[in-house]
Amino acid sequence: MPQKLASRLRRAARKTGPKTLSVTSLLCAAGSLSAQTAAPSKLKPQIEEIPTELPEVLIEATGSVYNPTRVQSVKYTEPLRDIPQTITVIPKAVIEDRGAFSLRDVLKNTPGISMQAGEGGAVSGDNLSIRGFSARSDIYLDGVRDYANYNRDPFNTEQVEITKGPSSSTVGRGSTGGSINTVSKMANLTDSVLTTVSGGTSSLYRGTVDVNQKLSEHTAFRLNTMYHSADTPGRDHVSSERYGIAASLGAGLGTDTRFMLNYQRLEESNIPDYGLPWIPNNGTFSGSGAALAGYQNQPPPGVSFNTFYGIPGVDYEKIQTDHFTAIFEHDFSEHTRVRNITRYSRSHRDSVSTAPRLRDVGVAAGNQYTTILNRQLQRRQQFTEMFGNQTNLVADFSTGPIKHALVTGMEFYLEHQQNANVAGVATLTDLYDPSVMYSPSSFLPAGSQDFTGATYPGLPAPTEAYLYTVSAYVFDTMKIGKHWEFSGGLRYDHMYATVSGPGNTSAGGYANADDLFSYKAALIYKPVKQGSFYFGYGTSFNPTIDGASGAGLGLTAATSSLDPEQTSTFELGTKWDVLKERLSLTAALFRSEKTNARTTDPSGITTLGGNQLVQGIEFSMTGSITKNWQVFTGYAIMESETKASTAAGAIGQSLSNAPPQTFNLWTTYTLLEKTQFGFGAQYMGPRTSNDSSASARTAPSYWTLDAMVSYKFTDKISLRLNIYNLADERFVGSVGGGQFVPGAGRSAALTASIKF
Repeated sequence: MPQKLASRLRRAARKTGPKTLSVTSLLCAAGSLSAQTAAPSKLKPQIEEIPTELPEVLIEATGSVYNPTRVQSVKYTEPLRDIPQTITVIPKAVIEDRGAFSLRDVLKNTPGISMQAGEGGAVSGDNLSIRGFSARSDIYLDGVRDYANYNRDPFNTEQVEITKGPSSSTVGRGSTGGSINTVSKMANLTDSVLTTVSGGTSSLYRGTVDVNQKLSEHTAFRLNTMYHSADTPGRDHVSSERYGIAASLGAGLGTDTRFMLNYQRLEESNIPDYGLPWIPNNGTFSGSGAALAGYQNQPPPGVSFNTFYGIPGVDYEKIQTDHFTAIFEHDFSEHTRVRNITRYSRSHRDSVSTAPRLRDVGVAAGNQYTTILNRQLQRRQQFTEMFGNQTNLVADFSTGPIKHALVTGMEFYLEHQQNANVAGVATLTDLYDPSVMYSPSSFLPAGSQDFTGATYPGLPAPTEAYLYTVSAYVFDTMKIGKHWEFSGGLRYDHMYATVSGPGNTSAGGYANADDLFSYKAALIYKPVKQGSFYFGYGTSFNPTIDGASGAGLGLTAATSSLDPEQTSTFELGTKWDVLKERLSLTAALFRSEKTNARTTDPSGITTLGGNQLVQGIEFSMTGSITKNWQVFTGYAIMESETKASTAAGAIGQSLSNAPPQTFNLWTTYTLLEKTQFGFGAQYMGPRTSNDSSASARTAPSYWTLDAMVSYKFTDKISLRLNIYNLADERFVGSVGGGQFVPGAGRSAALTASIKF
């Protein structure tokens, strides 16, 4: 009898879509495709066939648009409340209500994440840290690694999923602090057109069009387009311009065999921002810089955060990123299904950026500073491409009294990168007057990085890197009676990396090979269906190919023979769905330790002699408190420490970009069905630029406040006003070692939404 009901519910879910109901076993199998299927017919329950013990059904219509119940990946077979790990899912409704126009804006809705400034060889883009560990290479698109450095836009995003804590057994290399997965909008069996037009302060102009068309009973096509142009509020000369297009063709929707072809392109033309210099602490100050003596390791006094030290007309950033994706899904039966996703992506970057640094102008030994600045120019051309294939087989079965949700699969990745860059001092300027421009030869002694010829140097031949990865894994969630579950996973990765070209001192380049196992295990206790307690353990690894270059893949003579870094984490937590499952509450204690961190001693030798620890607690509340009151909030307390290092000054210091406290709040209230008010707040605790006691620069803590009001004229026309940074707080948004990038000042955006 339960099998007959499950069959009917499964067929009904295909017809009615996610707004009506989601069946646990179906969504485990179908992933994103069937979750987006919809058609007009209604479920006709067969009362006489209801069994005495029903399978678990999640009725999303009684929940909240602020409280998603599932993640996209079929590797997670259970609802969020039963996954023994901290996972935040930011839904489309929150992204739209907050007026988020970039991935960085979206990530303000979760605690424990901080942004990094481009530093040294690092390039701009979505550089961030999760729980104190870099996550630059831990961003995914529909479950496939999205490695390129670019500025992601949410115009084609259904939801963003942030998984906290090491999870290499699930996603592969990296994920020391966690990972981020963006879920694409895909074709579904409805007819709809949504157009948005935004205008605002700081020359903001933005438009999007989202068209979904049912072509036949089981075929549909979806097209998303976007154009965005804006200056950065509170920053002179800095601007961004981009356009995007995304197409999705789905066949077999609502059947046992589904196929999806997706394409996404994002093209950018920006003026990059490398911010303001920190005042160094490794020298003396005289002349025009005498007043700087009391501000070592701090922002420069008397300098507006609006100040731009780049070179207008010279600095630029052009990026084109393409993703081609094919997804195949098939249900062999009610209990067995397969999903395959194949992806080819490529990204081209051409950029010139300028980072400001105080210049040593003394001829005597030691650094002597005035207010003269080096404009350290970085010119780069980078090409990145990736081919990936991922296959997952999901099976539900029982062995005696134990119910299993088994996932097994394989992944293949080929990543290729060409990177040509040149760096040096092209011109000089003054800290208090960036309009002036001097030749490096105007101030002796000559610097080791001074360009002696053209101020716009040519590029060398590129360094070329390849990374080959083959992976196999298995996960199982075992349900033992009504109250206990055990979840475990094991993964094997074979990786082979090569780097060759002018960037290597060795004519033959460098190579590195690794064979690694990662795993996770957790015990879950469910006193009732709506809640759980859990204790979990997981591991991750960071290969050297990811850690040797801030610009992407890289190996050096000092790192090519090093083993991967290893991290493990313990997490003790609880999750509850309350108020008729409209509101989710979570709390988790965590402890992550990297036991063999890469560390470089004063002589320049890199070893695995470091030990880094991050521990803390995180809370969240998401969903609806009442029918009209929505909330999305989180709070994290972190304590980080470098326990061991070959650099003596780092021992006992906190990790860089690991704020001790972070908090986020977004809440809306609907009045008289047509008017909605929203309020947001974000707190970021103090962050350091590195873990050295001698040179660490600390960015002060800050609060920012946002507000929103919207009015629905009809079911098809609405108007929304977002105001960002209400108090016009001037703060350090991104932290780097030599410079910092100020956060955006106050701005406003008015958005009209029209449905057809």
